[in-house]
Amino acid sequence: MFWFGKTPKVIIKDPELIQEVLSNKLGHFGKPPLNPLILILARGSNEQNNQSESTSSKKGDHGLTIEEVIEECKVFYVAGQETTSSLLTWTMIVLAMHPDWQEKARQEVMQVCGKDEEPTFEALTHLKIVTMILNEVLRLYPPAIALYQHTYRETKIGNLSLPAGVDVTLPILLIHHDTQLWGNDADEFKPERFSEGVAKASSKHRLAFFPFGWGPRTCIGQQFAILEAKMALAMILHNFSFKLSPSYAHAPNTVMLLQPQHGAQLILHKL
Repeated sequence: MFWFGKTPKVIIKDPELIQEVLSNKLGHFGKPPLNPLILILARGSNEQNNQSESTSSKKGDHGLTIEEVIEECKVFYVAGQETTSSLLTWTMIVLAMHPDWQEKARQEVMQVCGKDEEPTFEALTHLKIVTMILNEVLRLYPPAIALYQHTYRETKIGNLSLPAGVDVTLPILLIHHDTQLWGNDADEFKPERFSEGVAKASSKHRLAFFPFGWGPRTCIGQQFAILEAKMALAMILHNFSFKLSPSYAHAPNTVMLLQPQHGAQLILHKL
């Protein structure tokens, strides 16, 4: 527990407690309130350009103008695209580091999807090795490194009593690298962890792995992001082999999402 200005913050790393927070059975948890300064800045930048249009727009049931609804949809779409981009970037980096797994994935794509065909939806569902690889990359390099919740009422999780007004951080990245949950090789790339699916990847707790949240707090774009990454990766593996450039420097860094700080310099060879 620590203070950020006037706001108390709690970091919860126990999977049992995380499950209680994400299940939110009492309805006491929600998204943290936005910093008022962000709202003022956002409102100020939009008012000057959109004042005349917004005043003539019809309001929806929740008080949003048509333009605001469209803007929210654009934000969701961009966030989904960024998540897929981050996952695909890290996957290519990791497969460049592990050419044996790159070749295993390529052979599976060639076998399942055919040598001269673009992968179909049906084919993508049968890519077991590719799925294992994507899950292990999500474990090591989750796009969002943490989930953030806020107590709007006094509540109790486990033996912990939280008053209203507490920001709660669920550190995905730390949990995905926890040796007590994943073993002493937690920092190593081992897709075979997911050979029997996500549920059995860690024998310690099902919430040892939650890159897209869990339960009612699961990201609604999860399946789309995975499917999109599978499609792109299958097409890349079908057409190229790749390795790291000598200029690549491994430096994971968080700017909204977990990204390579210095970029992902790869050398591709047409097959």
